[in-house]
Amino acid sequence: MIVPLNEYDFLKRALAVYGDCEAIVSGDLRLTYRQFGERVNRWAHVMRALGVEKGDRVAIISQNSHRMMDGFFGAPLIGAVYQPINFRLVAADFEYILNHAEAKVLIVEDFLLDTVEGIRGNLTSVKHFIVHTDDSGARHEGRQGWRDYEELLAKGSPAPPDEVQIDENETACILYTSGTTGRPKGVMLTHRNLYINAMNSIIEFGLNHSDVYLHTLAQFHCNGWGLPYAVTGVGGKHVIVSKYEPASFFDLATREKMTFACMPPTMINMALNHPMGEEERNHLPRNVRIGTAGSAPPMALIKGMQERLGWQVIQIYGLTETSPFLTVSKVKPHMHVLSAEEKLRVQTRTGYQMLGVDIRVVDEDGKDIAADGVQVGEVIARSNVVMAGYWRQQEATDAVIVDGWFHTGDMATIDNEGMIEIVDRKKDLIISGGENVSSIEVEGMLYKHPSVLEAACIAIPDEKWGEVPAALIVSKPGMQVTEQEIIDFCRGNMAHFKCPKSIVFVDALPRTATGKIQKNVLRDKFWEGRGKRVN
Repeated sequence: MIVPLNEYDFLKRALAVYGDCEAIVSGDLRLTYRQFGERVNRWAHVMRALGVEKGDRVAIISQNSHRMMDGFFGAPLIGAVYQPINFRLVAADFEYILNHAEAKVLIVEDFLLDTVEGIRGNLTSVKHFIVHTDDSGARHEGRQGWRDYEELLAKGSPAPPDEVQIDENETACILYTSGTTGRPKGVMLTHRNLYINAMNSIIEFGLNHSDVYLHTLAQFHCNGWGLPYAVTGVGGKHVIVSKYEPASFFDLATREKMTFACMPPTMINMALNHPMGEEERNHLPRNVRIGTAGSAPPMALIKGMQERLGWQVIQIYGLTETSPFLTVSKVKPHMHVLSAEEKLRVQTRTGYQMLGVDIRVVDEDGKDIAADGVQVGEVIARSNVVMAGYWRQQEATDAVIVDGWFHTGDMATIDNEGMIEIVDRKKDLIISGGENVSSIEVEGMLYKHPSVLEAACIAIPDEKWGEVPAALIVSKPGMQVTEQEIIDFCRGNMAHFKCPKSIVFVDALPRTATGKIQKNVLRDKFWEGRGKRVN
């Protein structure tokens, strides 16, 4: 018998087994799985009433919210394609993404109303504009064309909607990710992709119904790394964190007895640097697992979490295009004879392939490199978690999926036990605090400044964010401009996390014989002595 895989089935099981158990905590709101299931049903009925049909895109721009959780399960229930969008982007990004995906419905958190209102006339496909707020709708009162999320939900039936036949290989969500092409690309993940990634999460994180998961990780990041599905499937409790701040994080972790959270290294660093008294530390929950990804965690962070807080850190690696998990870094049973420092060294490495994932590290000719932990090649993967492709960008899809293997663009070593370690990025993508920054997009903005002749954007190490964008600039003859003027110009036109944090003025940029800027040469002095180009 073949039963199509559908991520809604994780909630279906929770309703059957854990209906009266607590499912979601969001501020003062507390929902059991039965109550959450009724919200999801209402969401599905409302979307159908708005004319959403199978395959239509429903976009949401929001911080972490229990309302975003409604869509994670409501969309697959009716065959809609869910589209969480990074709320930190600017209006031009929203406009491009919504038009490119041809979203039919747009759900927006109220603090973004003015931003979206400014581009509303340019949105060619959106038929319904919905706002969600915790302020009784005050911010959108009097605005034409906006409907209140909770008021709409109240009109929907809590009964399950009629079933829709869904092929597991159909698109479940479209997630836009910034790459070196500058323009965001829409990653199409299927129901099968999401289901298998969630199952791997259950296995590798050891999830069960006793778990209390804090949503510190942005839910728009690859559907919160798929944890909304995984935690739901085992009947765990979701605690929503709309905005990460160390003091409130520790307070919530203690109050709700957190057992699991996912945090990029930047969040871990902020947590470790948060001043904490002995009494507060003694009340923290024990036996906590922290999943981390986005950039390689320094050994000091893993050591700090384990020694200061007594929390276990599990590093995972992957990309939006792989749903996202490919590898996990754990100390194997036979490694327990290693010293504490040696075990930490293992944990800082990228990891081993997860179940159902084939990993290879290859040279430029596509041949496997030596498994000696020294030779460097590109990581390629084959798995049921690899995306279906980029939305309406076949050429870009064909460039990364070659002969059935997905080319990550990440450079790594591999040892004789199959553990890989990312040492550099083939692409010039900058990952700052877990956010993707396209160097080409930044350079495009720099070139708009009247004083800039040439520009190159690179990643430089940063203690707080792992790495940040920096720009090297050649000024036009006779023109003078300051570092702050360039930074202010960028901040006035781009999302702030994309803007260069440092400007270096140079007489010329190094180039290859064919005229290409040698970014590796530019990076060398900033990364010298660090051993690898990923901080």
